[in-house]
Amino acid sequence: MLTRVLKSDMLLCAVSGLLLALAADPLGDLFALPAPLLRWAGIVLLPVAAFIGYVVSRTPHPTGAVWAIMTLNSLWVVDSVILLFTGWVDPNALGIAFIIAQALVVVVFVELQYIALRRLRRAPHAMAA
Repeated sequence: MLTRVLKSDMLLCAVSGLLLALAADPLGDLFALPAPLLRWAGIVLLPVAAFIGYVVSRTPHPTGAVWAIMTLNSLWVVDSVILLFTGWVDPNALGIAFIIAQALVVVVFVELQYIALRRLRRAPHAMAA
């Protein structure tokens, strides 16, 4: 389970990162969000995707690295909430929905990664599944 969740997280980070970095201007217009914010968010996601890919390639997956991924994901969610409630940006309804939706997806990844780690503690011989 952990490998599948990490691979999915890696893929979503890479695709989202490329999309945000390369299409920041039209997405900024669509969501009423600053294009530089979207572009830099995308750029930040690319090395995160690479790090997750590195962790996925290790067998067994280093537990500390998985916790680091979960921490980075959690920070992304916290930053998303801060973005919505501080007034730093003024997104339209679609932009608010986008911020909430991507934060919820990331929360699901954190939860699935945590569940997978708990399962591994119970059955350490099943590390990569």
